Amino acid sequence: MTAITASSPGSVPVPPAAGGSAAADLPFAPDTLHAPVIDWFEDNARDLPWRHPEAGPWGVMVSEFMLQQTPVARVLPVYEQWLARWPRPADLAAEAPGEAVRAWGRLGYPRRALRLHGAAVAITERHGGDVPRDHAQLLALPGIGEYTAAAVASFAYGQRHPVLDTNVRRVFARAVTGTEYPPNATTAAERRLARALLPGDEPTAAAWAAASMELGALVCTAKSPACPRCPIAASCAWRLAGKPEHQGPPRRGQTYAGTDRQVRGKLLAVLREAVGPVPQAALDAVWDEPVQRARALDGLVADGLVEPLDGGAYRLPLT
Repeated sequence: MTAITASSPGSVPVPPAAGGSAAADLPFAPDTLHAPVIDWFEDNARDLPWRHPEAGPWGVMVSEFMLQQTPVARVLPVYEQWLARWPRPADLAAEAPGEAVRAWGRLGYPRRALRLHGAAVAITERHGGDVPRDHAQLLALPGIGEYTAAAVASFAYGQRHPVLDTNVRRVFARAVTGTEYPPNATTAAERRLARALLPGDEPTAAAWAAASMELGALVCTAKSPACPRCPIAASCAWRLAGKPEHQGPPRRGQTYAGTDRQVRGKLLAVLREAVGPVPQAALDAVWDEPVQRARALDGLVADGLVEPLDGGAYRLPLT
């Protein structure tokens, strides 16, 4: 494999602004990365249910919603139960949105359940119950952003799109730009780089998207990268530069205990387990601090995750 070289270690430039020839300005041929990473993926990819042909586009879409900020191990049991209950978008669309919230369980960030339900309704009404193939139509679905539209088009339909999740962004940051971590939010430079690295044909591009994501998840991890097992370690700009420590803004940490998120989760747990409306007193019992509890409950109502009823009771949303 041709090594990535630059005038000094770690100084590999990112592609230029729109209008320039991004691939031409890379100091290496992008295809020198494709084959090693794809070959590694073929030998090391996890056997996950949404990668099976029978999962179909709907199974891929469900997995993409669930996997946002949630580890695979937590997603697997909920994913299996979800697809068994709602094997097609129309099955989910026929249910109240509160049932999606209930089935979401403790995956966290439950607004994703409402967004997935909204997407299922739109797919049923606009596309005859079939997840659309067209990238623009995917992007037009409620709850579908840039990443999810590209991921579904690529993983479900084998199309050519740059798929930039946290794992891919970290691989590109280290292997190409020589930095330990990508920026906190996706930048225009990262999008240009992803387009520059994208293989020209659809099958290879789709394989590259899945393989680079898996490499970040299993090998080029955030805290303990396993460089000896990396198929592109010999040409990684960050490794060649001596693995310089992160110099950008502080990395955002994940906190949970004592936060409004924890209170929201406790309140939702009571509502998910209830068969009917829940009185205020039952919700008051889950958290001692009244101001934070009220703030968390108000947030759940504002987000459409909980419906207030006359008499001070609450329930999961029916509409």
